[in-house]
Amino acid sequence: MAMGQCAVTSATVRGVEVIPVTVEVVVSAGLPGMAVVGMPDAAIQEARERVRAAIRAAGFTMPSEKIVVNLAPSGLRKAGSGFDLPMALGILAATQQIDPAWAKGALYVGELSLDGRVRAVPGALACAICARSLGLDFVCAPDSDPVPLDDVRIFAMGSLGQALGEGGAAAVLERHRAGGGAVPGAEPDYREVAGHDVAKRAFQIAAAGNHGLLMMGPPGSGKTMLASRMPSILPPLAPDEMLEAAVVHSVAGEPIDGLIGGARPFRSPHHSASLAGLVGGGSPIRPGEISLAHHGVLFLDELAEFKASVLQGIRQPLETGSVTLTRADGNVVFPAQFMLVAATNPCPCGYYGDDEHPCTCTVPQIRTYQNRIGGPLMDRIDLHLDVRRIPPAQVLASGSGTPSAALREEVLRGRAFASWRTAREAEAGCPPESGRSAVEGCRLSDDARAFLLSVADLHSMSGRAIVRTLSVARTIADMAESAVVEEGHVAEAVGYRIRDGIGGC
Repeated sequence: MAMGQCAVTSATVRGVEVIPVTVEVVVSAGLPGMAVVGMPDAAIQEARERVRAAIRAAGFTMPSEKIVVNLAPSGLRKAGSGFDLPMALGILAATQQIDPAWAKGALYVGELSLDGRVRAVPGALACAICARSLGLDFVCAPDSDPVPLDDVRIFAMGSLGQALGEGGAAAVLERHRAGGGAVPGAEPDYREVAGHDVAKRAFQIAAAGNHGLLMMGPPGSGKTMLASRMPSILPPLAPDEMLEAAVVHSVAGEPIDGLIGGARPFRSPHHSASLAGLVGGGSPIRPGEISLAHHGVLFLDELAEFKASVLQGIRQPLETGSVTLTRADGNVVFPAQFMLVAATNPCPCGYYGDDEHPCTCTVPQIRTYQNRIGGPLMDRIDLHLDVRRIPPAQVLASGSGTPSAALREEVLRGRAFASWRTAREAEAGCPPESGRSAVEGCRLSDDARAFLLSVADLHSMSGRAIVRTLSVARTIADMAESAVVEEGHVAEAVGYRIRDGIGGC
């Protein structure tokens, strides 16, 4: 069999970043065998057997000479089974069993089955973005994630046997259909939630200003029901937000059809989640729940039941909007701009402050239970809400509450006014995202300033608490389409910050 060499372009995923990899194949005289070098992981090493079987099943001849496959750059650790397809094409092109055009002009990613079929691998969307940046076509499996990109040609390769055609991928393969996103189903609606008018108002404010929200109340008071309907009052994903969120889900192997349809992610991990499961980690590194909630909602039910180390791990991402994982071979950064919605019982038995069920916990038990959340994390949550059980008559009236569509209108109006106000402040040269600009952007009236100062002194509020209270007041004013934050706006914001009854201040 003819001997030769060939290079095929592929890619590897590191975090949410995709790095191009050149799969260099050399077939030469020597002891029969196939060696893969270039810091491959176990899945890539096992590709030798998959590639052999797939080449034979597709009707080609596996070379009996020495085969060396180098994954360049060699100093970069590679992971995953997506190198199967480029390795097989490189071997076939090097031995002149297929047209050398297959090795040019395209980036290939795909796993091979033993019968020669091409299987999808995680990260297809991220790899397509990499191919676009390189000016190449992208070839993947037919069942790969839909790719909502118009400026890159994407082809579906169902089996290795399709490489028998001449002219390369663009001449033989069919275009990969992007798909239109998931068909929207019956989304949970706030119409089904009777009562809880104060809670619905708090969720509106949180949705309008991307504020974190903590609900505390007894079992059966409706905390989970309220939180699960949060996406129904959020605006759909913007195109850039959709792409960012879809890339994270793609590299994690999660479906992205709903995101492409504009639905914001809603993640609800169990309280037994590990730190790596929540913030990311593992080998290879995988995004955690806070990154999968990027541009969406992260709902932590039974917040006090989470391990303390796990909860403290989300403090920095709440501030920065990203999480940096440090490993021996470098840092990996995942996006994590999420809206935190949390719920917890006020005590171990759950009935502290309930009007009907007496609490059986001692005061030290209640304090210990609530302190498991931690003051620093509580300080980073903008809205603190007491949720009480509603009367049975209101439970039977479920279905007659305010619908999500009506609540969303006010949310959209508040966001639109905030965008207009921010644009006007930018024209005036006001710097964004600083404590000083937060105060200046509020344009507090004299009465509002005096009221806030008195409350801050009375409750010994930290600087962060004051700024976050101002941020909530600014959102409330935006929803009222007021350029100035009045005393009433600050009073409502303080009411959500300083809790009463259940849990104290």
